[in-house]
Amino acid sequence: GLTIGAIGAPALAQESPPAKHKGLGVETLGVIPEDSIKAQVGLEGHILLLRAITIAPGGQIAKHSHAKVPGLVKVISGEWIAGSESGETAFNASTPAAILEDKDTVNWFFNRGSEPATAIVCDIKPAS
Repeated sequence: GLTIGAIGAPALAQESPPAKHKGLGVETLGVIPEDSIKAQVGLEGHILLLRAITIAPGGQIAKHSHAKVPGLVKVISGEWIAGSESGETAFNASTPAAILEDKDTVNWFFNRGSEPATAIVCDIKPAS
């Protein structure tokens, strides 16, 4: 499950997980390439990726698994509503910790606010 419940705001009412992305802007901020990841940590076929992801008001990130893509998410503006099978939690710029996406995480996100909501996302992804 998602390991964020104790860190974020109180749990919110559950909404069904979205099946499709809607209203997303993705900006790549940096990439550590496959050859460097292999040389530095011995992990073949992967990159380390840093992005700014913005969810427009009313937008969403579809339900997805992190079984093979670990990541960290830090909301820097607006509010992301993180959904998981155990409920929903709100995260904003004043939330002190990152959203942890480990091997057991299946999650989705909403922006229910009236302003765009942006997070910095760092994850290890397959190179292809």
